Amino acid sequence: MKNSIKYDVNIDLANATKKEMAEALNTDEVRVLNKIGAFSSLYDIKFTEYSNPVLVLKTEEPGSKQLIAAQYDRLENVSYDMINHLINDCIVMGARPLTVQDAIICGKMDKKAINKIVKSISDACKKQGCVLTGGETSEQPGVLKKGTYILTSSIVGIVEKDKIIDGSKIEEGNVVIALESSGLHTNGYTLVRKIMKKYPEILNEKINNKAFIDIILEPHRCYYNALKDLFDKDWITGLAHITGGGICENLNRILPSNLSAEIDASQYRILDIFKLLKKVANIEEKVMIRTFNLGVGLTVVAKKEYSKDIINHMKIHNIKAYQIGEIVKGNSEVIIKGNFNWE
Repeated sequence: MKNSIKYDVNIDLANATKKEMAEALNTDEVRVLNKIGAFSSLYDIKFTEYSNPVLVLKTEEPGSKQLIAAQYDRLENVSYDMINHLINDCIVMGARPLTVQDAIICGKMDKKAINKIVKSISDACKKQGCVLTGGETSEQPGVLKKGTYILTSSIVGIVEKDKIIDGSKIEEGNVVIALESSGLHTNGYTLVRKIMKKYPEILNEKINNKAFIDIILEPHRCYYNALKDLFDKDWITGLAHITGGGICENLNRILPSNLSAEIDASQYRILDIFKLLKKVANIEEKVMIRTFNLGVGLTVVAKKEYSKDIINHMKIHNIKAYQIGEIVKGNSEVIIKGNFNWE
């Protein structure tokens, strides 16, 4: 008689884990019409405050930062990374984030780790005024190793059609304002991991008494709470989330075909972590510019007369903001002028 094949997925453990998730997914949001356990989530989309509502949709994942986060037991950090990145991509359209669905794929179900992730994702959503309504948790032994997690999530936002911020209102003479990042955010970690492997001494480095690993695992900053009160004003003409590709390959995505953005590199306030990475690994400047945000997590294109108001408004929310460029005639390019200060 043949021996039976062992089934490596523990369904009882999965059910127990999902039952514990329900606490993290509890919400007072009246638009959520059912709870965890249903096959899909129900969300009431009647919005009397919008005359012509447009849904804003986006899917995101936190990249290879997940590997370092799992290695150093910082899964809650990377959960915030994913949600804050996701919401930033939504709000640059002038949108209000509504609801998020996540997916957690693992090699082996670990109830404590999974619930830590779900709670952190839910908390990150709540801090930005939206709600985690559910998602999927999948155990895939043989596909992923034990201790490996792949996270992804999708968001639905909403914006009044005539309030959409997509760059179409950008004009010559508008200014480009930098909003400071909290660090690397969620981009460039493939290169960072290579640096850590080739130059392991970097792990002993500190910046302002903060350990290197703590600096690179600092969660991605979300700008929604700082920006939302400006969406109804006529100040902002464009918003660009500076992610992979750097400022040149993100700000250009919102520029009209007859305009370019002229950026003054000497005005960049490069964060010390980027200076350290460049110095230790001797990375070429062009690679740094294309791989990292260099300290600018989001750019605001605005009417010049309101630039000081925007900068002061950001200060109230403890976000450093400063002008780094202006809009000129051109062809949808980001032109870097001057020299970056790497000292």
